[in-house]
Amino acid sequence: MQYLNYRESRQRGTADFPLEYHHVSPSHPQYVMALHWHVEFEIIRILKGSLQLTIDEQHVLVPAGSFIFIPAGALHAGTPIGCEYECLVFDINMLMNKNDSCCKMIRKIIDHEVELNSVYTGTYNDIHPIVWRMFDAIASKKSGYQMIVLGSLYQLIGTIFSEDYYNPVPAQPPRDHRRIVLLKQALEYIESSYNKQVSLQEMADSVQMSPKYFCRFFQEMTHRTPVEYLNYYRIERACYQLLTTNDSITDVAYNSGFNDLSYFIKTFKKYKGTTPKQYLK
Repeated sequence: MQYLNYRESRQRGTADFPLEYHHVSPSHPQYVMALHWHVEFEIIRILKGSLQLTIDEQHVLVPAGSFIFIPAGALHAGTPIGCEYECLVFDINMLMNKNDSCCKMIRKIIDHEVELNSVYTGTYNDIHPIVWRMFDAIASKKSGYQMIVLGSLYQLIGTIFSEDYYNPVPAQPPRDHRRIVLLKQALEYIESSYNKQVSLQEMADSVQMSPKYFCRFFQEMTHRTPVEYLNYYRIERACYQLLTTNDSITDVAYNSGFNDLSYFIKTFKKYKGTTPKQYLK
């Protein structure tokens, strides 16, 4: 599932149950998980195949039967390989209540005092059933599922602490921290400016780099050039508009930052393997 904004700040679920669920299969129109980050935590369950996952600058292939814990603020992306997966995006503050001993544990996670393991394969027999029951409950939405989900989250975090499935966060941020912060700034600039004419110089200026150095830095971090990534993001926004509005293909192209319809169709086909008209069928 590709998030249409790199940094999402919209309401997840409802005000009284701030948790959002997604089931993603190969037929999903936005199957690949684009590079993004958000202020909420996320748990991803791999049902079939595998997911080539990037978290900040770490890369790991996650097989079926595993789940992934994405901390708030982590820059992440995923390429499915014959994969089917589900996501829970949630505000961990909903677990903060008057139980001081629970709050102290959760506060360590919120305040980045501890770093939870990212990937939990099926060999984690103690927490695997907890996560599977949680996802099954929210997917079914049967009466009382909210209590099962909340109870499962408490049980999951409690088991992680009791079994030491975490690491202390180092006193000094890792060397790549500055690079990640700069990449987030660049992505935010693309997000806010994609529908206008954007030059390489302007993208480089957003992080106070020279165009030459910015190109090298951006490609090292994303494996795409800045211009390739800008066009990729524009196509993602175009897909969203095609699916959610009645705008013509021409209007969608211009609203997404393209000033040439034929170039838009060519770029769309490059990233989606089909034309806009075929995409809508």
